Amino acid sequence: HIGVKIVTVSPDNNAIGKPAVMGLYLLLDGVTGEPQALIDGQRLTQWRTACASALAASYLAREDASRLLVIGAGALSPFLAKAHSAVRPVKSIRIWNRTPANAEKVAAALHAEGFPASVAGDLETELGEADIVSSATITTAPLIKGALLKPGAHVDLVGGFTPQMRESDDDAISRARVYVDTRAGATKEAGDIVQPLASGVLKPEAVIADLHELARGEKQGRQSESEITLFKSVGAALEDLAAGIAVYKALSTSK
Repeated sequence: HIGVKIVTVSPDNNAIGKPAVMGLYLLLDGVTGEPQALIDGQRLTQWRTACASALAASYLAREDASRLLVIGAGALSPFLAKAHSAVRPVKSIRIWNRTPANAEKVAAALHAEGFPASVAGDLETELGEADIVSSATITTAPLIKGALLKPGAHVDLVGGFTPQMRESDDDAISRARVYVDTRAGATKEAGDIVQPLASGVLKPEAVIADLHELARGEKQGRQSESEITLFKSVGAALEDLAAGIAVYKALSTSK
C-alpha cells in the first residue's frame, strides 16, 4: 500500500467552533497506484496516536494497572482513555484539565459510553495515585512532576510536539526507563526528550528502545513491578499507514 495524508492547521478555526486541524488520508494500492480508501484524516490521526500509546503501554505498563489519569481535555483525550482501557484492566479514569468544565465534558461523554470516568481534582494528588499517566497538552511548563510518581507508574507523553514544549520535568525523566515511538522524531522534535538530552539529564544511550524494537521483541519493556516507565510519542507516517490499512481491511471484510 501507499498512503498520503493531507493536513491543514488553522488556529483561528477555534473562534468559529471548528477544529484547528483538518485532514484527509488517501490509501492507494502499492502496485497499481489505484485509490483504495479516502479516510477522515482527523479521526485516523486521533485513533492511531492513541493506539500507539496503548501499544507501548502493553509492553511498559504494569499488568494490573487499573487507575488511569488523563491530563488534557482536548480532542485526543477520550481516544487515549479508550485505547489504554483496551490493553489494561482500567477501573478508574480521571480527567484533569486547567479548565475543569472541559474535563467535565470529556468525563461525561466517556461515562455515557460506559467508561468509569470522572473529573480529577488536585493534579499533584492524582499523579501520586495513578498507575498510568497519559498527557496530551501543549504546555511549555512541565505538569508531570517525577517526584510525585509512585513506583510502578507508566507515563505516556503525547503532547509536547516541539522542542520548546514539555509535559514532564527532569525528575520524571531521570526516575524512569525512557522509550520513544521513533528515535529520529523524538530526539529532534519532542521537548521532553530534546531538552534533557541537551542538559545532560538524559544520555542518548538511556533511550532504551523505540516502538519498533519493543514490538519486534528486540528490546525489553518493563522489567520489574516497581520501576517507572516513560514513553514519548511524536507520531510517524508509518502509524498512519498501518491505521489506514486496518480501516481498509475492516471495510473490505464487512461488505
